[in-house]
Amino acid sequence: IAFLSFTYGTNGIKIPSDKSYSVNLIDRELIQKQISLAKNQNPDLICVSMHWGIEYQTTPNNEQKDLADFLFDNGVDIIIGNSSDMQGKASFKRPEMLRIDFSQPAEQTIVFSGNTLTIYLPPPNNAILQQTVSGSGAAAATPEGLALMRRYYTISYETGQTPVPLDEGSSEMVINLLLKRRSSSEAFSQIKLSIDPSSKLIRRVIAVTPASQTYTFYFSNYRLNTGMSEQRFIYDPPSSANNYNNFLFSE
Repeated sequence: IAFLSFTYGTNGIKIPSDKSYSVNLIDRELIQKQISLAKNQNPDLICVSMHWGIEYQTTPNNEQKDLADFLFDNGVDIIIGNSSDMQGKASFKRPEMLRIDFSQPAEQTIVFSGNTLTIYLPPPNNAILQQTVSGSGAAAATPEGLALMRRYYTISYETGQTPVPLDEGSSEMVINLLLKRRSSSEAFSQIKLSIDPSSKLIRRVIAVTPASQTYTFYFSNYRLNTGMSEQRFIYDPPSSANNYNNFLFSE
């Protein structure tokens, strides 16, 4: 069986100019060439893994359908589809304002103003989810918030305080912290924080649920102390979207 794989992109990670072979980007000319090389090995089956599509959509779009026809027309027997990753720009203002503007999926937005959480899901969902948070809770970025984190999770070094490669073979060095839940009521059984030892900024978060689902968040291109206005965290969603208030507590 011949296995091939292609991806729409690398989430902004640059492919080394001397290692272009390490990733196959979706390119029809390249795909045809790779399939032809596979056919020369006389395999019983040609299986292609495609990293494509739009996050949260459970049906293929027209581009995927067209590309699937192209693969089958060129002799592929099996296509394994993998969903694309989410990408976006995150803005944070102390103590608790957060905004994420996604480029993948385009136009999706998450905003927390300090008392209201707003999530905009673009078409085909076309929905606005809003949740008002009452009371004076502790923000995670404050000493009180960190104290609450320690109450619900144990915190330890994964391999000690000596920096280690972010990934095997990587030249980027980080210190890894492991957070393990104290109570079964917590959503994540384990959270791994990879921290740049020089800047003390989080480079990656890997969170694992009790069902062994893994969520990975990469952070890069930080810009600090930009004097960001609070107006940045006021979001005016499209009027055509469907509104769902207090969605976290809806049945």
